[in-house]
Amino acid sequence: MSDRRKSRGMPPANQADFGPVDLELAVGTFHALAEEMGTSLVRSARSANIKERRDSSAALLDREANLVVQAEHIPVHLGALPASVAAIGERAQTEGDIWVLNDPYRGGTHLPDITMAAPWFSRGELVGFVANRAHHADVGGAYPGSMPAGSTSLFAEGLVIPPVRLEAGGIIQEDVLDLILANTRRPAERRADLMAQAAAVRLGLSRLSGLERERGGWYVERAFAEVRAYSLKRAAAALRELPKGTYRGCDRLEVEGLEHEEAPIPVPVEVRISAEELLFDFRESPDAIAGNLNCSRAVTVSACLFFARSLLDPSPFGAAGCQSLVRVLTRPGSLLDARAPHAVAGGNVETSQRVVDAILDALGEPLALPAASQGTMNNLALGGPSYTYYETLAGGGGASSASGGTDAIHSGMTNTLNTPIEALERDFPLRVERYEIREGSGGAGRRTGGDGLVRRFRVLEASSLSLLTERRRFPPPGRSGGGPGAVGRCLVNDREVPAKGEHRLDPGDTFTLETPGGGGWGEAGLGKQA
Repeated sequence: MSDRRKSRGMPPANQADFGPVDLELAVGTFHALAEEMGTSLVRSARSANIKERRDSSAALLDREANLVVQAEHIPVHLGALPASVAAIGERAQTEGDIWVLNDPYRGGTHLPDITMAAPWFSRGELVGFVANRAHHADVGGAYPGSMPAGSTSLFAEGLVIPPVRLEAGGIIQEDVLDLILANTRRPAERRADLMAQAAAVRLGLSRLSGLERERGGWYVERAFAEVRAYSLKRAAAALRELPKGTYRGCDRLEVEGLEHEEAPIPVPVEVRISAEELLFDFRESPDAIAGNLNCSRAVTVSACLFFARSLLDPSPFGAAGCQSLVRVLTRPGSLLDARAPHAVAGGNVETSQRVVDAILDALGEPLALPAASQGTMNNLALGGPSYTYYETLAGGGGASSASGGTDAIHSGMTNTLNTPIEALERDFPLRVERYEIREGSGGAGRRTGGDGLVRRFRVLEASSLSLLTERRRFPPPGRSGGGPGAVGRCLVNDREVPAKGEHRLDPGDTFTLETPGGGGWGEAGLGKQA
């Protein structure tokens, strides 16, 4: 028995061994807890962005900020959460604290994504953290929705929140809350969403305490360790089955509409698969740019973790083990490891998709992976005197050897729903005139790619529109001879506009997004299959 185990009164390891049933119960319990936290947040939030689109995530982490389990929520949130919790963990922890932050350079993604996390203690000792992240419809900055297409500095994108206590010893810090709300366009809505996040954190803490009472002292700590160890064992076994070697891929960021850029930006990657690790090397990435397509390192790591988990273990067991086996190399100051105060609003939502597709380009043929999906989140942010509204739109999924691509689905680093027309027209001065599948936009092939969609809006009051989209010039590629999906289109008053840009809309104006299709699989001449 170790001195630490003796000093804390913990049972010797051989007296509390976890068998297969114990592991299944533990991961099922923790996974259900994370899902419950997410459900609580969605049901308690006020904004359509969280309540309807479910642009939020939840996870449990150990005392070193390593993932234990994560709910099946938003990939770009969850892979970056450990870095945020690690930044929080650098500060002294006290029972009853709830921390809040959104700083992209301390584990955040972009400023609208606000993280809350709280330490969980057992018998006075820190055991782990519960955490969630939610995309808020506005956190200030130069443009409604805090997603300006033309931003060149983080300060133009909204309020930057370093790790600070929203609650200290169980008491809400009203001055901190007031500071945040004073820098948003809809403070009452922001307050409601922040309180929903805090309530979800408290729920997670309560459930862990209940487990400890039910299962006995030190159960949670031991179960955290056992789940992580078994997750690593599963992921390592899957890694050993992959073909070893070095693979190179590249994708391109589109810059149409950005005044400070002229040519597509390459996103190259070298992937090395060995028996010990899955290594992603992005050190050849170009320097950070003047615009907002830069990624913090946390976002780049998040994209790699998403891909690794998809390859190795997409089950509820997978998150912890994949985190342990992935190594990401970046060059400080580059596009994929930017430094403050570079703008990052588009990097989180669009460059992260390019990272995924660059890896897919490297590994797609050697590992017989599906064709590329739409490869964009089709971000639109709208605002006027009475509202702020943010949405990401689905598109076509890539086909595979087993099936055609799915129509109108979120893919890659996003996993949200849409805002239903009923909720959208109730809450905002907008009308939806078209919402339909974009027939024929999926790539041709033996298996056809999924179709994108068409969504046309009419504004009822003077509004500002910001667009951050991709795949308007370079289509999602097919696989194994399959054709590419159709590129997307952005239209204002039926006139095509660039992939990225800001527009003033008068009452009665329209804008339309036609989202890309997914790539097809296999040569069409070999016999088309749906």
